[in-house]
Amino acid sequence: MSDRRMQVFHAVAKHLSFTKAAEALFMTQPAVTFQVKQLEDQLNVRLFDRGHGRISLTPAGEVVLDYARRLLDLYDELGMRLDEMTGQMRGSLVIGASTTIAAFMLPRVLGEFNALYPQVRTRLIVANSESIGARIVERTLDIGLIEGLPHLPDLECEPCCEDELLAICAPDYPLAELSQATPQLLRDYEFISREPGSGTREVTDNYFRAAGIDPASLKTVMELGSPEALKGLVESGLGYAIVSRVVCEKERRLGSLVTVPLQPRLKRNLSLVFPKDRFRSHMVTTFVAFAQQKLREFVL
Repeated sequence: MSDRRMQVFHAVAKHLSFTKAAEALFMTQPAVTFQVKQLEDQLNVRLFDRGHGRISLTPAGEVVLDYARRLLDLYDELGMRLDEMTGQMRGSLVIGASTTIAAFMLPRVLGEFNALYPQVRTRLIVANSESIGARIVERTLDIGLIEGLPHLPDLECEPCCEDELLAICAPDYPLAELSQATPQLLRDYEFISREPGSGTREVTDNYFRAAGIDPASLKTVMELGSPEALKGLVESGLGYAIVSRVVCEKERRLGSLVTVPLQPRLKRNLSLVFPKDRFRSHMVTTFVAFAQQKLREFVL
């Protein structure tokens, strides 16, 4: 059976769209439709229900999709095994990272990894921790780096290192005069928060709940998806935020932001996540070991 037909079917099933599958595979839509029709004829089943401009998998299509995932994983594993036998480290490595890790920790890691292994083509996908976890489950990423420990059953997770979070504010904001800040004290000040789905948002919400404070009762003036935008608003004096220490290191040195340690201290795990029960290539395991070492050095 042609694995190309399985690849095309898998793409259509993943996107539930012939058009999006064609774009992802750099094929024309008629060519995608033809490949799926050929597979349906070969298997003598209908794989998709079509109607009202939408498609969905038939029960037979669900079964074939399960096998398609496993077959394509085996093809990938075969190629990786052969590369390892010849001692080559090459190919494509698709990494997903949460916004904070991608912006403030990974650039140096990826640069040094590329210098050591120039034949590995690394692609970085940036999204919040929730989205990265979902994409790992969908197997569109080889590995993910996120804040916290995900709760999806189809993920394997390895804690990588600890990261401390601090309150930040402008030098003339009232909090700047304090040597430390408790959750009870922070409740009285304007809060600039990360967006729902962010790993930072989850850990700060849990921090306040552990102190008996409902996050909804905080004086939240804005929710932002970008750490850079969040820092800009904090610098304007609008309120305080809670961020990773590495996010504000440059601004702290320049004096444009003040960091206030939290009491009790707030730490979280940075985690590496993988698709469950999927073969890990030598390339993936090499990157994992390299990233773990470099990230530990970075957050010390």
